[in-house]
Amino acid sequence: MPIEKDKVVTLHYTLFDADTDLELEHSPAEQPLAYLHGHGNIMRGLEQALAGKDEGDAVTVTLAPEDAYGRRDETLRQRLSAKYLKHAGKLKPGKVVEVRTEQGPRRVTVLKVGLKTVDVDANHPLAGLTLRFEMRVMTVRDASDEEKAHGHVHGPGGHQH
Repeated sequence: MPIEKDKVVTLHYTLFDADTDLELEHSPAEQPLAYLHGHGNIMRGLEQALAGKDEGDAVTVTLAPEDAYGRRDETLRQRLSAKYLKHAGKLKPGKVVEVRTEQGPRRVTVLKVGLKTVDVDANHPLAGLTLRFEMRVMTVRDASDEEKAHGHVHGPGGHQH
C-alpha cells in the first residue's frame, strides 16, 4: 500500500548533520515514529520524499535549513532576568527551559548564567543546519475516521487522548 494522504505511516529514522555526518538522533528500536500523511505532522520535505513509497522502502532526504528548522536568527538571543527562570531549577549552559511569552510557552536554550541575568537562545537547537534523514518505512495503513478528523495518529507512536 503506497504512502498517500490519509495513510498512517510508521518509520524508523536516523537524523544527521549533513555537513559533518554527525548523528543527531534516531528513533528508538522499539518505537518507530508514527504520523498521518498529508496533514503536516512532519516536515513538508519529508512528506514529499515519502509519498508513493511502500512498506520496507528505504528513503534518504537532505533538507536545507529553510526546509527544516529554519536559518538561525540572532535576534532570538536575549538576556532575561533570572527571576523569570526560577521555575527551571539549577541553570547551566546548554539546558533547555520553557519560558512564558506573549505568544505562549517557548523553549529556549541557556547560553550563559549570570548573577541576575541569563542569556538564552530561542532558535530551535537544529536551526541553521542542513539535515539528512535516513528512513525505513515500517508500516502503511488506512487512517481511521477519527484520526482523519483529528489530523493525527492515535495509539502507540501517535497522539494519546
